[in-house]
Amino acid sequence: MTAEGFLEGRRLQMARGVLLQCIMGGYPPARFYGSDDGDLALAADPRQIHRLPWSETPRALAICDADELSGESSRLSTRGQLKQVIARYAALGLAPVVATELEFFVFAPNDDPGQPFRPPVGRDGRREDGCSAFSISSNNGLRPFFKEVYECMAALGLPRDTFMHEMGVSQFEINLLHGDPLLLADQTFLFKHLLKEVALKHGLIVVCMAKPLAHTPGSSMHIHQSLVEIGSGRNVFSDESGQPTALFHHFIGGLQAGMADFTALFAPNVNSYQRLCHPYASPNNACWSHDNRAAGLRIPASSPVARRVENRLPGADANPYLAIAASLAAGLHGIENELAPTAAIQGEFEVPDNLSLPCTLHAALERLKRSQLARELFGSEFIEGYIASKTMELTSFFDEITPWERRVLAAQA
Repeated sequence: MTAEGFLEGRRLQMARGVLLQCIMGGYPPARFYGSDDGDLALAADPRQIHRLPWSETPRALAICDADELSGESSRLSTRGQLKQVIARYAALGLAPVVATELEFFVFAPNDDPGQPFRPPVGRDGRREDGCSAFSISSNNGLRPFFKEVYECMAALGLPRDTFMHEMGVSQFEINLLHGDPLLLADQTFLFKHLLKEVALKHGLIVVCMAKPLAHTPGSSMHIHQSLVEIGSGRNVFSDESGQPTALFHHFIGGLQAGMADFTALFAPNVNSYQRLCHPYASPNNACWSHDNRAAGLRIPASSPVARRVENRLPGADANPYLAIAASLAAGLHGIENELAPTAAIQGEFEVPDNLSLPCTLHAALERLKRSQLARELFGSEFIEGYIASKTMELTSFFDEITPWERRVLAAQA
């Protein structure tokens, strides 16, 4: 839209079906979004209108809510779903506090998807080989790129906590400061968009796939969650003596009850499950533990005022609005129904069958399809539309034969 049209308050409308567009560009049958495919109104959030500092031609971006023309939020909108979950907490006098940790890879341009991604050429003329985890070296030649990333973050009002080189080849992680869940979802979305745009200016590509490289750790989007009392700001996961509360345990119990049903929301792509096949640091389970990274739900070591639950299942490819909404909705389900968690696990452990999660997109979609809890929390319209769109993507994947199949199976009798 032109700046003049935006400032005049001209309404921008969009076909309802766009909210269910699959990643290849197609749409599921119209029955999933209304046979007329009528319009939605895009209502800009006044707190999320930003000049884009990396754009040579002056441009701005406005994060919008997708509303029905009658005024209510569209049930197909993931941002709208998150706002509804936050409102349900507010009705109980509680406000969720969330932080995200986003991992990503920085690669050289890849013009042939048949070839693996490669790290950029470093200052010494070589490509990183995986020996740089947690390094502060500038040998990878990415200082100019990260300098502009930091500058653009400041211009967009994105506060950052820590930035580090992660375990993978040319893999990095940012921790965003904790705060309101809607704000953190917006910031995570803006940061991913910023990364990709700035990378292109520097002759690089940023990849937020869950598992872009074989034999290398994948990229997560861990979600840290706590609850505070509206008004006092007190963390209700800890009592006056600093001990965990019943509400804290009910929150964990709800997450355990919902994680298998919601796996397709946390791990939305075929590639998501490549990351979850790695047993360490990408746990595909609903166990919980105090400071054990093999558990899907980890309680980080912290003071009582900072007691929180870390959901380690979501990948960097997850929709931040939907992943945060699903995690908080599961916790709220546990609070409302006073669900008790299993016993915490420590050290090496075997995952009980009742705490294992789907390990393929097909299995996750089948679990979601059978979930009454998902329909209660997100509505049948959203769940059925989401499954329809993701089923199209899965079918498209199965329409292709991979290099592994040609290499390994062609010679079989």
